[in-house]
Formats: sequence, structure tokens, C-alpha cells
Amino acid sequence: MSLSDLLDFGPFFDNIDAILRGFWATIRLAALAGVFSLVIGTVLASLRVSPVPVLRAAGTGYVNIVRNTPLTLVLIMCSLGLNDTLGLTFSDDSGTTYYWWAVLGLSGYTGAFVCEALRSGINTVPIGQAEAARSIGLTFSQSLRMVILPQAFRAVIAPLGSVFIAMIKNTTVATAASYSEVVTEMKTLLDLPSFTSGAIPLFLGVAAGFLILVLPTGYFFGWLAKRTAVAR
Repeated sequence: MSLSDLLDFGPFFDNIDAILRGFWATIRLAALAGVFSLVIGTVLASLRVSPVPVLRAAGTGYVNIVRNTPLTLVLIMCSLGLNDTLGLTFSDDSGTTYYWWAVLGLSGYTGAFVCEALRSGINTVPIGQAEAARSIGLTFSQSLRMVILPQAFRAVIAPLGSVFIAMIKNTTVATAASYSEVVTEMKTLLDLPSFTSGAIPLFLGVAAGFLILVLPTGYFFGWLAKRTAVAR
């Protein structure tokens, strides 16, 4: 097979609709996982700084276990363990069920990293802020919600951007949960006879697609970090 055959872009453009469908599914997966992981990470960070020892231990245990477990293993546990073995499903449609398990698995995994980023932001808040909140009668949850967390989020916008960029790229691992439209479309297209001579453009196109997703995300979080920066 010649180099010109390997660089043939014809099959890539002939199947552009399938590739775009795969990327749209990846965007939906990343968007939902981003929202859920932010919620999970915020709850975990609250547990880790809680004055209740049991809650601190629960938050610490979750973060240490999940953060040090490969994402592939987390997703396999969701698809094979919770779905196939225990029979926990979200819908009669297997595609929908695997999609939501991929969302939850990716969210739970990323949430541990969001928690650590947010906890580092909490540590940047001067101790006097918490003492002042207690002095005016605010409870721990009130001071955390109204005083500490807003400042912590402003301090860690850039690190959170890095976490979300890694999460976008981790969507490709969602094939372990039997759901990854981009990987599935790539496999389908590579199995086509027409793609035996056009595989390189497919990989280049997928790489360019992830650049389109990742670069604006990085620029946005960088801009937002500068816009909300607090001079200390």
C-alpha cells in the first residue's frame, strides 16, 4: 500500500456524518459528566473539611480509593458489575443504560479530582474568614456555603480547567463501559473496506476534533481565572 493510499481523505469525508455523530455524543457525555463531577467534588470537599470525624473519614476514603483506581476499572465495574451482574439499569434500551453508567462512572472518578482541587482552594481562604463567620452565629454549613466555598472556587478555576480537560480526553475510555461513540464509529469505519487505505486521515480527524474541544475549554478557564482573580 502506497503512502498516497494511506493519506487518502476521500473515505473520511464520505463518512463525515458518522464521525460527527460520534463527537456529538462525546460532547453530551463530557457536558453531563462535568456537571455531575462538579457536584460530587463539592460534596466530597465539604465532607473532607467537616468537623464530624465520620464524615471526614468517608470523604477521605472515597477520594483515596477512587483517585488511585484506574478509570477503566471504574467503568468496567459500572457496566459489568452494577449493570450486568446486579441488573441495575436506567432503561430497557441497552444503549441508554450504558450511556448513563458511563456518565456516572466518569463523574464519580473525576469528582475525586475536583474535590482535591477545591480542597486546595479552601486552604487558601484565610482562617479569619471562618472565625468571623462563626462569630456572627453562622453554622459550619452556612459559613461553608456562603463564605468559604465562593472564595475557594475563585481560587481554583484554573486547576479545575485542567481537571475538566483531562475528563474530556477520558471520555475515550468510556468504551470500557460499553459506551463510546467516537471509538465505536472509528472501529466501524476502520472495518469498512473503503477505510483500509484511509486510516491515517481518520485518526488525524479525531485528534483535530479533540483539539477543537480541549483548546477552547483551556482558554475559557484561563480567561475566567484572570477575570475572577482576587489580589491578596
